[in-house]
Amino acid sequence: MPPAFTDDSVPAPLLPALHRMEFAAPGPPRPAALPDGSPAWLVSRYPDVRQVLQDSRFGRAQLYAPDGPGLSAAPGLVNDPDLMFNQDGPGHLRLRRTMRRAFTPRAVARWRPWIASIVEQLLDGPGLRTGPVDIVAEFTLPLPVAVISRLMGLDAAARERMRHWSEHAFSDGSHEGDVVGAALAEFSAFGAELLAARRREPGDDLVSGLVLAADAEGGIPEAQLVSLVCGLVVGGHDSTMTMLGNSLLYLLGERPGDWPRLALDEESAGTAADRLIHLIPLGDDRGSIRRACEDVAVGGVLVPAGAVVVADCGMANRDPAVFPAATLDDLFAPLEAPTLSFGAGPHYCLGAWLARLELQLALGRLAARFPGLRLAEPPDAVRWRLGTTSRSPERLLVTWQGDGAGR
Repeated sequence: MPPAFTDDSVPAPLLPALHRMEFAAPGPPRPAALPDGSPAWLVSRYPDVRQVLQDSRFGRAQLYAPDGPGLSAAPGLVNDPDLMFNQDGPGHLRLRRTMRRAFTPRAVARWRPWIASIVEQLLDGPGLRTGPVDIVAEFTLPLPVAVISRLMGLDAAARERMRHWSEHAFSDGSHEGDVVGAALAEFSAFGAELLAARRREPGDDLVSGLVLAADAEGGIPEAQLVSLVCGLVVGGHDSTMTMLGNSLLYLLGERPGDWPRLALDEESAGTAADRLIHLIPLGDDRGSIRRACEDVAVGGVLVPAGAVVVADCGMANRDPAVFPAATLDDLFAPLEAPTLSFGAGPHYCLGAWLARLELQLALGRLAARFPGLRLAEPPDAVRWRLGTTSRSPERLLVTWQGDGAGR
């Protein structure tokens, strides 16, 4: 998710923290409206949302058909029909097969040692020697940037441009269209050259593996491969940065008693990471949108062919029939069912295991190193990173009890 581009002289809007978002009680599918007023169906109960996300009769590609609803006039990577997330059927499966093996739980587990070493290097850095410090600048941003850069073999020049590309790839429409277009053209050119470079000289990075897998698969348009590479670059670091920043705001601002428990063992940190991913949305728009290609019964209601369906994962993740109120906010209680924060079905997020591992290692080791970590300013003073489809603190000042606690 893109970074901040605010003017310090202009007060940031008073927005609620994402963990404080209010969710209505889930219910049967019902008619609703998209932000532009066009008709849609809202699906909110856990089993109904899972059905929509898993049923091939609900797709993404038809949203971009000539008679599609026109979801957003804002240019950006998320509205690119070539993006893997916006593909369905055989075309989507071909793209997904090129990456699936790289992101299996077993593959991600092999990355644990060097990801942990990056966490420790950041914790040993000069920026965290005395407080107060901006934990976003010193930790929550550089960690996922370093991880995705190593996985994809990106050089320093690419790392420096990554935040600029992310800001425009995930623009919420508040940027000028020609500015977004220029940024995305530069980004696409970078993705195309990266693919060409790996074809000339393959390495042991994800892009080289993608090239080999795509050649073996065959029939994948180059524009889709470029879109896939660009999606990995920005999505691979942006979501983790957002999760970390919002999780720290919640933990330090409202759950300080739980902070030391994160350092007890990796299992506790992993369970808490699962709950945090489940409870805190990445942005204010909670719906995952699909379009019905035929009449489909969902939760006892007939959704007509051609209808746009908003599957509200935030409401479904709080469905009391699946996630009891007694344990919903218990960070150390295992989830009763798989979270829908990463989606479900054919479009389930390939990076889910990596994001979970980064959050687990980051929170657990940060808590072990700084057991007295606390916010250095009131939660209401947080300045939000705006202008994109998700948000997190642009800056989060923290300090700790003791001189270099845990060192």
